[in-house]
Amino acid sequence: MDLLVNIDVRDLERAVVFYTQAFGLTVTRRFGTGAAELSGWPARLYLLQKAEGSAGAARDLRRYDRHWTPVHLDVVVDDIGAALSRAVMAGARAETEIRVAPWGKIVVLADPFGHGFCLIEFLGRGYDEVADRAA
Repeated sequence: MDLLVNIDVRDLERAVVFYTQAFGLTVTRRFGTGAAELSGWPARLYLLQKAEGSAGAARDLRRYDRHWTPVHLDVVVDDIGAALSRAVMAGARAETEIRVAPWGKIVVLADPFGHGFCLIEFLGRGYDEVADRAA
């Protein structure tokens, strides 16, 4: 089994620049002018150029203004301050301040295409700090 992450974008070249600069990913393959495969995360990332207003799922049309979805990326980083600076310089918009929780630090951002993502820096034992022990 494998996991692939696909992100629809309206401008493939702008997305490639954002994801390579913000996260240090590298382009490993291109599929014509409409898609690119990036590596550097545990799962391959595919950027797919899709026109705004084209059919997404069910009766929902694609849009690239800021939108909410229950599925998003959490990018685990070693230094949240440095990662936040790099992402914002690449074109992300920070939507919260860095917040501290018992398990670590988190900040919510949006990429240039309206997709939300979080940067997370684990502290101590990470989520194990708050996890229930299995019986």
